Formats: sequence, structure tokens, C-alpha cells
Amino acid sequence: MPALLLLSVFLIAACGLIYELLAGTLASYLLGDSVLQFSTVIGSYLFAMGIGSYLSKFIGKGLVTRFVTVELLVGLIGGFSSTILFLAFAYTHGFRLLLYLVVLAIGTLVGLEIPLMMRILKGRFEFRELVAQVLTFDYLGALGASLLFPLWLVPQLGLVKGAVFFGLLNAGVALWTTFLFRDRIGGLVGLRVMCLLVMAALGVGMTYADQILDLADGNLYADEVIFARNTRYQRIVITKWKDDIRLFLNAHLQFSSRDEHRYHEALVHPGLAAVPGARRLLVLGGGDGLAVREMLKYSLVESITLVDLDAEMTHLFSTHALLKTLNQGSLSAPKVKVVNQDAFPWLETNNDVFDFVVIDFPDPTNFSLGKLYTTAFYRLMARHLSEGGLAVAQATSPLFARQSYWCVAETMKLAGLRVYPYHAYVPSFGEWGFILAGKREYEPPHSLPGGLKFLQAAMLPQLFQWPADMAPVPVEANRLNDQVLVRYYEREWREVAR
Repeated sequence: MPALLLLSVFLIAACGLIYELLAGTLASYLLGDSVLQFSTVIGSYLFAMGIGSYLSKFIGKGLVTRFVTVELLVGLIGGFSSTILFLAFAYTHGFRLLLYLVVLAIGTLVGLEIPLMMRILKGRFEFRELVAQVLTFDYLGALGASLLFPLWLVPQLGLVKGAVFFGLLNAGVALWTTFLFRDRIGGLVGLRVMCLLVMAALGVGMTYADQILDLADGNLYADEVIFARNTRYQRIVITKWKDDIRLFLNAHLQFSSRDEHRYHEALVHPGLAAVPGARRLLVLGGGDGLAVREMLKYSLVESITLVDLDAEMTHLFSTHALLKTLNQGSLSAPKVKVVNQDAFPWLETNNDVFDFVVIDFPDPTNFSLGKLYTTAFYRLMARHLSEGGLAVAQATSPLFARQSYWCVAETMKLAGLRVYPYHAYVPSFGEWGFILAGKREYEPPHSLPGGLKFLQAAMLPQLFQWPADMAPVPVEANRLNDQVLVRYYEREWREVAR
């Protein structure tokens, strides 16, 4: 009996932390700025737990029945929390309000659990032993949840099924509590029926989780969703309408197949064509293989190393028939080596030197991405650049996010690189900015590979000219300990969205 009771403590602690992590992760996926989302979600959750702990003192009779009821409510609300929030984001304008209402509701209920459990167990242990045992298993449950969440729950179950699974665990704890304490429960049959009904509802939710996500995606994205998956790092969604294939990462558009050639030709060729005889190339990010496709147009290239964090992303663009057609099978080319690691530590441990480096990360919507736009990162990257080599980075829109763009340029300059900012028009995004950098002077090349759809050598000098509304503005550099770029970016794109 004591072992089963302590197992209950372990499980309810694990479930409680999982719901907190799910809410923070989902908010980060959909709202960006992971530091802000996790900080406010965790703070609200702990505050609500305090409220729950305080309210527990007003529960005087029927402790076991009240505990079972709390477990069922936690299982229902927590289990369906991701479902509710995904649908709210797709169908309402009240996502943020609902997020914190759900967090407060779950936190309050979780705050009731341990005080009620300790009072239920009071007669079975000495007080000193009771506190030690319950808190030990409570903290062990939190540790187990923190390990399960990134290693198993998100990659294997996803956010919706993961929440439902742990909701079932809460309901399971409620059900076996009715057996452990059957002599202290009135209306036992009715309570067990309620447990079974909650478990049945959660089972239906588990069965139809994919359909629910498809429903949310169908309203969130204008075109037909042909692929959607939560990975350990992001939510990947691919849509299709006629001949237009679009990639979204965490609900942010990454490319449209109708004009991605403009972006990727502008990203690669102004720099690579200016490095005669470039043989060893590096791509940081760019897991779709589209930049690699452009680099393979140079016959002298001997090797291309692509470093992208998300293995599911590179696998998808290596195996999906439509996507392989789009990148022309570039990720399976003999010259290409794919490495699935975080670019920052990979650069720290790798000693190779490259003639041309493409830095093609998503925009700095949060501090996790913002670290890849810092002086520390660019200094590290520069160590891998040959003396005559060049690097290029995508750097958001100089028209809509002007400070953000020039912040990237200033950051690269402060990292000791000579910078050459330029821009090109991509219909899906508008004016888009790129920055060439290196240890030498740059002159636009006089010739480009054949077969390009957009770029011509004669137009290259124009890309480096700046109209008044995109010209440089005073900005601070982006440092690892002070990521001003993320603040610039969030403020500027928020103003655009108004």
C-alpha cells in the first residue's frame, strides 16, 4: 500500500510538470519569444499552485472523494489543454487569454493535490516521515517529467496526444485511489463510473488527436495541409495549392515554391560566384536543401556540409517526393554531407575551413534563434572561413524590420568581418535582406551559372544600392548576453501586423 501511494505522488507530480511544459512550449511555438512565454507560464502556474495550496485548507470532509475529483478535473483540463489551445489559436483572437486561464486552472488544481494527499496519508506515516516521503517522490516525479518531455513525449506523441496521455494517467490515479481507499469513500460506484467516463473521453481525444490538429491547421493555413508534424524543436507544416508548395515552421512562412528561387538564388550566387574555385562549402540551417541545390550548380565544388538541428526536417526533404523534386534531390547528392546538430556547438568542435558559408536560419523570433545572430556566433563562424572565402546570412526584411536588418550587419561588423549588405525582392515576403561578409574586399561577379530563373550578373550591382526608406539606421550590435536583435524584431513585426 505505501509503495502504491508514493507512486501516485510520483505520477501526479510528473503530470503536473508536463502540463506546465506543454503550455510553455505551445505558447513558444505559436507566439514566439520562448523566454517570455516560459517565464510567464511558469510564473502563472506556480502562483496558481499557491492559490490551490491555500484553498486546500477549506476542504474538511471527504478528503479522498475530493482528491479523486481533483484528479479527474486535472486529467480533463490538462489532458485537453493542448487541443483547446490549438483550436483557440486557429479559430479565435483570444488565444493568449485562454492560455493563462488554462494555466491558472490547472495550476490551482495541481496545488490542491499534494496538500490533500498529505492529509489523506497522515495516519499512515509519522509527520516527519510523511513530509520527507511525499516531497521526495514529488521532486522525483518532476525530474522524470523533465526528462520524458523532450526525449519521448514531444518527438513520439506530439503536444496534443502527449497532453491526453498524461490526462489518462491522472484519471488512472483517480481510479486506483477509489480502490486503495474504498473504505473511506461514499458513493463509490458513482465515483468509479465518473473515472471511467473521464478515461473514455480522453481515449476518444487520443484517437482523434490527429483529426483535431488537421481541423486547426485547416483553418490556420489558407491552403490544403499535406504534411504536419511536431518535432523536438518545431512544428513543421507543408501546404499545397495547385503548383504552390509552402513550408511553415511554428506557423511562420519559410518559402513558397512559386518564388523561392528568387530568395535562394539571391542568397547563394552573389557570394559564391565571387569566390573563384570554391571547393568546400558549408550551409548552417537550410534543412530544406534549396540553398544546397543552388550550390551544386558549381562544377568545381567538391563537398557541401549542411548542419541543421532538426533531423526530421532534413529527412522530410530527403524523402518526400514533392519536396525532393523541389530541391532536385540535393540532400542525397554524393557531394553533400548532412549533420543534424546545433550549429553553435558544431562550429566549436569542428576544425574544417570552408571557402563559402551560407547562414540560412529562421528569423530571430526568440532568444534560442537569436543566439545564432550574435557577435559570438559570427566570430566562431569566421574561424572556419578561408582567407579568400565569403559568408552570407539571410537577415530579415530591411523594409519592414529595418533596425533588425542593420543590427545583423552591425553585429557581423563588430565580429571583425567586412560586410556588404544587399537586398532582393521576393513576392511572398517583399523586400528581403542578405549580408555578405568576409576578410577581404568584395566585388560583384561578372558571370553567374547558367539556368538561373531570376538573377543576372548585370543586375548584381543594383542589389547593393539602398533607397532612403531602407538605408542604414543607428542600431546596437546583438550580443549573446544582450540579444537586442530579438527585441528589435519583435517590436518591428508587431507594428507591421497592426
